[in-house]
Amino acid sequence: MKNSETIGIVGMGYVGLPLSMQFCQVGVRVLGFDVDLDKVNKLNAGDSYILHIAAEGIQEQRASGRFEATTDFARVGECSAVIICVPTPLGEGRTPDLSYVLATGRSIAPHLRQGALVVLESTTYPGTTDTELRESLEQGSGMMAGRDFHLAFSPEREDPGNPDSKVREIPKVVGGLTPACLDKALVLYGKAIRTLVPVANCRVAEAVKLTENIFRAVNIAMVNELKGVYEAMDIDVWDVIAAAKTKPFGFMPFYPGPGLGGHCIPIDPFYLSWKARQHGQETRFIELAGEVNSAMPARVVDKVVSVLVAGGLSVIGARVLLIGIAYKSNVDDDRESPGYVLWQLLEERGAVVSYHDPHVPVIRPSREHSHLAGRTSVTLTAEELAGHDVVLVATHHAAVDWALIAQHAVRVVDTRNALATQMQGLPHYFKA
Repeated sequence: MKNSETIGIVGMGYVGLPLSMQFCQVGVRVLGFDVDLDKVNKLNAGDSYILHIAAEGIQEQRASGRFEATTDFARVGECSAVIICVPTPLGEGRTPDLSYVLATGRSIAPHLRQGALVVLESTTYPGTTDTELRESLEQGSGMMAGRDFHLAFSPEREDPGNPDSKVREIPKVVGGLTPACLDKALVLYGKAIRTLVPVANCRVAEAVKLTENIFRAVNIAMVNELKGVYEAMDIDVWDVIAAAKTKPFGFMPFYPGPGLGGHCIPIDPFYLSWKARQHGQETRFIELAGEVNSAMPARVVDKVVSVLVAGGLSVIGARVLLIGIAYKSNVDDDRESPGYVLWQLLEERGAVVSYHDPHVPVIRPSREHSHLAGRTSVTLTAEELAGHDVVLVATHHAAVDWALIAQHAVRVVDTRNALATQMQGLPHYFKA
């Protein structure tokens, strides 16, 4: 399949790289931009650093000439469209941090072609695309959005760890600055995505993504709260959810856990809360859900401490084996993982923590947990398990040897119901 068009995708992470591969598969040439030279070199060597992106796929697109990675933003001039897929974290006091988005705007603006399309996919509050990003692009290019170049927003919808989640099959919401901008974006995404969902403008599209993630955050908070309520009544919330989800209407199952993780659910609701305050609006429901979810790691650690004390042990000096440092089952993404919060809280109590995660063999450097960088996943053996005072299950990876844990762990505190079928009713098995 041949296509003379070249598009640029900025940010070769968990959103940008899968999207790049999808465009390449339909014959579009992609320049993958990233400021991380290590990532660029790996991609150009045909290597993958994301679990669900096969190196063979990158190698195939490299060999075909359809994919190349670069740190040189001057090459934006080769592109008819540029899609921005960079992080939007929280700053001090849970304020939105648009520094990556705006830095990208400044980097690409001087090199934009007349008539080019710029699409932001990074999750953000309504108004970002048509105000802050627009201003950055216009100032740097000397052109006007909607007249000299096109501008749109289309939220990413990735579901890592779900083998049935394919970029091409996930409906794509698209909003444009002008009707012409929308048409241009629909043509672009129509090459690679099966179903497109056009909306009135960029702000509606931005709000769609926030609404999706707030829906999840609020419902997870609800089951996290119910878990504590039902535990006090000697009722297993997992049994309740299993039965409730048999109802064919009016109920959608969400599950409790040790806290929220990933780059979306713990962060995105606060983007809307911050923006809402600028409009004189309160978001009490969203804020309360955030409080409930943020409190979960401490509740889990309290459970671990109580289990140790009940066994005649002190948490000070206790050896804790954390199962799973990735934030979600069957992925290698450890961003905002509650596992790190559990680790920190346990160490503050005096415990000695190690971890096992088949998908995160080495902890990567980060601003939040720099002291853990370089720590390696322990090998799961009978001897290793027996040498720990308690095993704390934080992530339910299919690749973990759960039978080995069930057989040899001295104590298990399970936040994911991972061992319920093997250990339910045993005196050394506890849910948290």
